[in-house]
Amino acid sequence: MPRVLIADDQELIRTGFRLILTSRGIEVVGEAADGVEAVAAARRLRPDVVLMDIRMPNLDGLEATRRVLAADPACRVLILTTFDLDRYVYAALAAGASGFLLKDVTATHLAAAVRLVDTGDALLAPSITRRLVERFASADRAPGPQPAAPATPALDALTPREREVLTLVGRGLSNGELATALTLSEATVKTHVARIFNKLALRDRAQAVVLAYETGLVRPGS
Repeated sequence: MPRVLIADDQELIRTGFRLILTSRGIEVVGEAADGVEAVAAARRLRPDVVLMDIRMPNLDGLEATRRVLAADPACRVLILTTFDLDRYVYAALAAGASGFLLKDVTATHLAAAVRLVDTGDALLAPSITRRLVERFASADRAPGPQPAAPATPALDALTPREREVLTLVGRGLSNGELATALTLSEATVKTHVARIFNKLALRDRAQAVVLAYETGLVRPGS
């Protein structure tokens, strides 16, 4: 079972999440009331998963996420937000977060989400990730014209098929949809996705979607 750290400035939310998780056999190793406490607790307790509020005093969840993952790349961060189109969610995904949860999440979904990201998968359905990225990716870019698909050593390491798969992942297709679109078995698709993750040092699908936009493989609205 994953070991979880809960970081939120609202005590009631921390208490509620702790009760939900512990009642389902998931160990909560600590709590933090702001970003500074979250970073310190993550370094001290080495949790498998951090539930991280995006908006906290002293240090926000975005910077806290960067610091937690810099110190422990194996950790998984789930962003907690009130709105599913929070301006900072895209930046958090780009910083390495594995997905996000709305604070009104059901108890069953919360426990399932923690278990899911602990296995190395991304929490968000690809279509939801795509919606967030499309909403905010262009706003985070510098002004001026952007190249259609910048050449990078990372992308150059991909085969043409892997590049095609990454493009479709960026467009929000699930493995089943990829298999249909490319006329491949789902097992073959999973192999391609795993190789892409390995070559590009991606932790999960959320990062793959972000990378597809950052490198210009996919454009908002495409």
